[in-house]
Amino acid sequence: MEIGKEIKQAKFKNEHQKMLINILFTSGWLNAEHSASLKPHGISTQQFNLLRILRGQHPKPATVNLLIERMLDKNSNASRLVEKLRLKKLVERAVCPEDRRAVNVIITKKGLDLLNVLDKEESSFVKEVKNLSEKEAKQLNSLLDKLRG
Repeated sequence: MEIGKEIKQAKFKNEHQKMLINILFTSGWLNAEHSASLKPHGISTQQFNLLRILRGQHPKPATVNLLIERMLDKNSNASRLVEKLRLKKLVERAVCPEDRRAVNVIITKKGLDLLNVLDKEESSFVKEVKNLSEKEAKQLNSLLDKLRG
């Protein structure tokens, strides 16, 4: 649905304003859809992002600083998220032997198993964006990259 109809706004100052509102609205919509798909598994989108980062590092541990660098949501508190995942037994924490001030985080088998389940379920979430062709998705990625400079 067109953004103007979606938010019940007939006019915009210009196409750039409309684009910005459209991106913000679409981001919120995608985040809500993603959150809903993760809710039955008891994890948030930020926790899911950390688990994916840790799976990419596996079997090597990751420091909290590395997680912060790679997180999609830069406003999230990585230490708090790691602790929530630890309580769910999806990750383990250990003092880094090379730097006792740093904490190593590693994904557990339970965390890897959860990601495998979510990978299979991802197709239902991804269908939300499948109305774009591969070519259109590539073009949109290019335009979004260009927008960020």
